Amino acid sequence: MSYGPSLPEVYYQVGDYTGRILKGAKPVNLPVQQSTKFELVINLKTARRIGLEIPPTLLAAADEVIE
Repeated sequence: MSYGPSLPEVYYQVGDYTGRILKGAKPVNLPVQQSTKFELVINLKTARRIGLEIPPTLLAAADEVIE
């Protein structure tokens, strides 16, 4: 199970920072950004192999379930 920032959003932020720097902004003047979208991914196949039972409510809340 993994809960963390959405990778496409992180890549977008990296591109945005890079673009600002290439346009002449100084990195020290750029604001610190934090992800606003997080994803819950559950690897059901691995959970079953190690004997864990994931509650259906948690599976329903997951953004991605790997079977």
